[in-house]
Amino acid sequence: METEDLSRAQERQRLLGEIFLAGLAAVDPARIIRGQVRRQGRRLRLGDRTCDLGEFQRVFLIGAGKATGLMAQALEELLGDSLTGGLILVKYGHGAALGRTRVREAGHPLPDQSGLEGTAEMLSLLEQCTARDLVICALSGGASALMPAPVPPLDLQQKQITTRLLLECGAGIGEINSIRKHLSRSKGGGLARAAYPATLVSLILSDVVGDRLDVIASGPTVADASSFRDCLSIIDRYGLAARLPAPVRQFLKDGAAGHHPETPKAGDPIFARVHNLVVGNNHTALLAAKDRAEALGFRTLLLTSDLEGEARQVGRLLVGVGKEIRLSGQPLAPPACVLAGGETTVTLKGQGKGGRNQEMALAAALALDGESRISLLSAGTDGTDGPTDAAGAYVDGSTCRRAHARGLNPGEFLARHDSYHFFQSLGDLLITGPTRTNVMDIICLLID
Repeated sequence: METEDLSRAQERQRLLGEIFLAGLAAVDPARIIRGQVRRQGRRLRLGDRTCDLGEFQRVFLIGAGKATGLMAQALEELLGDSLTGGLILVKYGHGAALGRTRVREAGHPLPDQSGLEGTAEMLSLLEQCTARDLVICALSGGASALMPAPVPPLDLQQKQITTRLLLECGAGIGEINSIRKHLSRSKGGGLARAAYPATLVSLILSDVVGDRLDVIASGPTVADASSFRDCLSIIDRYGLAARLPAPVRQFLKDGAAGHHPETPKAGDPIFARVHNLVVGNNHTALLAAKDRAEALGFRTLLLTSDLEGEARQVGRLLVGVGKEIRLSGQPLAPPACVLAGGETTVTLKGQGKGGRNQEMALAAALALDGESRISLLSAGTDGTDGPTDAAGAYVDGSTCRRAHARGLNPGEFLARHDSYHFFQSLGDLLITGPTRTNVMDIICLLID
């Protein structure tokens, strides 16, 4: 029976993987840039905006994020000799061969010394810009960690501790980034402030639900809608006050009392020559995945690209959708594919290893136990789910049965957040390696 289960699981994994990879291909950063940026002679068209390169003395390329290496590569090809130089910060292992733009690899998800030094260099470059300069900024997910620039008197270690606590407490990315912005010279409009009065165009590959410009990469070129008081509310909401480094806690309190300047807000003159353009997002990937699923013969529902919530609860909910389709043929009849995208959270209470996609998949496996016609893949488009080398994991109705046959208790693994070792033992991890893109997660549910 285990051999039969394994064979069936492998066939489902093949179909799920094919659909996922189709979505991934659609958000290849170089492909995205070439679709959004055009050059004709001296005229550079960026989305619906056109720049005359002849009006600028210098053109710089900067940026940060997991996808920024390939974005910068495509931009260098388009700009050619018009590009003066620049600097990008990418996660270790996510670099690209560039000519005039310096590449610096740095730490993610926790900031490190390399990122600190690279961000200082980037700010210095921007502060030398004039009104005759054009700065093109390529941003993607991961930039928040890759661009640490602690406001004095805070230091890198205090930022690292704060970041780790925020990532572990179950806070949403918007809440996490509100605090990051208020502790940083680069985030929350910081790059725009440094580049002023240059013209600044940001090309943004979104990894945030709703494509909120002030949240993606912690909004380094965008007016910040959050406040110091918001930061204190977030700290209280997640019980972090006693755990944050004392200087961080005091800085935020002093800021709320008006002793430190707020992040730049809408209407600030520094944004007068700033243009922000979202060039790709999770919806882009889901549409391509939908096309592939339909080509494979599945009736397909694109459920949402705004998925949020606790990963294990979302996993159970999606299984419920699959069961309804199997039982009633609503909202569509089998063979069916349900696609969803977004970014869930995990509130850590154990010492296991995993990520939000593997946790969602493990919760789904428990809800699917015994179901013979439903399978699911949850995976991150960046190829890295949490602190692991896996993008995500596959599950179906045989997952728990195959686990018990090997002496594994799925519920115990879920209780200690140890989804990685569970799926590693079964051979059900999706390993893609670094994809060098990032538009949140794709969840694919098949009902046959």
